[in-house]
Amino acid sequence: METSKDHIKPAAGRLGVLTVGLGAVASTVVAGVELIRRGLAEPIGSLTQMGTIRLGKRTDGRVPLIRDFVPLAGIDQLVFGAWDPISDTAYEAALKCGVLDRHAHVEPIASELKEIEPMPAVFDRSYVRRLDGLNVKPKASKRDLAEALREDIRHFKEAHSCDRMVVIWCASTEIFLEPGPAHQDLQALEAAIDANDESVPPSMLYAYAALKEGVPFINGAPNLTVDVPAMVELARTTGVPIAGKDFKSGQTLLKTVLAPMLKARMLGLQGWYSTNILGNRDGEVLDDPDSFRTKEQTKLGVLDHILQPSLYPQLYGDVHHKVRINYYPPRGDSKEGWDNIDIFGWLGYPMQIKVDFLCRDSILAAPLVLDLVLFTDLAQRAGLKGVQEWLSFYFKSPQHAPGLYPEHDLFIQQTKLKNTLRWLMGEEQITHLGMEYYQD
Repeated sequence: METSKDHIKPAAGRLGVLTVGLGAVASTVVAGVELIRRGLAEPIGSLTQMGTIRLGKRTDGRVPLIRDFVPLAGIDQLVFGAWDPISDTAYEAALKCGVLDRHAHVEPIASELKEIEPMPAVFDRSYVRRLDGLNVKPKASKRDLAEALREDIRHFKEAHSCDRMVVIWCASTEIFLEPGPAHQDLQALEAAIDANDESVPPSMLYAYAALKEGVPFINGAPNLTVDVPAMVELARTTGVPIAGKDFKSGQTLLKTVLAPMLKARMLGLQGWYSTNILGNRDGEVLDDPDSFRTKEQTKLGVLDHILQPSLYPQLYGDVHHKVRINYYPPRGDSKEGWDNIDIFGWLGYPMQIKVDFLCRDSILAAPLVLDLVLFTDLAQRAGLKGVQEWLSFYFKSPQHAPGLYPEHDLFIQQTKLKNTLRWLMGEEQITHLGMEYYQD
């Protein structure tokens, strides 16, 4: 496939951003963008806003900001909306979640936050058992609910004069689902929707509605959602990008940095014990074993793919990997991720690494949401459709083509992302070989 910056449609007009969920993450994103627009805060953590990209040789001195290099939509062009089973406005959600300082970061933009009222959600407690709410669509068939979501998208786009749209899942983790017959192709999926099949959860209805409307869909949770052949087929048929799954924000981010270090230095690993405590809505949902199982799958898969035990059996062939998440209400959104890592080195002598990451879950996730929205919109304008593996940098369990293993190493993911941007703009790839500086 060839590309050229001349083939990328301009980022003109307004970009509508519909979040599924208006809880801690979404309200923090919306508030943050509004504060940044006003010059009251900096977009720290956002690659699209603060990151640079090297072009050409190190001696060329060409290191523009990414937002100056590729034609991204500006944050002034973003218009936010949401669905949520709880009727709180973005203002009320921000206060309840307690992520942001009320006086410094909520009240100064209260009028803008109060304008964002969530649309009634497609919600079923069978899939998220620890939550409930009254702001839900009337009980109906799955086909009718999908059509209602499509109408919501069309209405929002028209009401807010948006030129383009992106839908991003910022809601809770659904119960664990295995891919089944209904997910194998588009015809089977549509038949399952018509039959009210239990293998089609609400998240798939949102994704289906977005893709049918020609709108990119990003999955920020570990739900199955678009990571099935039927959704990939639909995305390619409609010419729409999809990306997922599960924002890589805290403990797994550190894993994708530390595990590559162990492999790069050929240090052995005996065991890796990870535990998390958090008290926000996400923690409450993950207190349900079936929702935790969905999250556990994305967290557990990281080490195997990075360490490749089949290639290095004496170093990584017998690793004891354990992940725990504990709901602890007093902690709120200030999550603690604790890791005990038992490693061994020269002659088999044991050593340990201890990590205690006292982080803020939504503060880490918010810039990922902004970047994914802007990059996915770029992908659509550039004619990229289907799975966007180059956005693996942002996910715990990156979606990828059949027959491939996912890249989890954060630095390989970063190289893939930046080289994709260079490719889109017709610039040479950076290999970091460096021999050209030493040749006569």
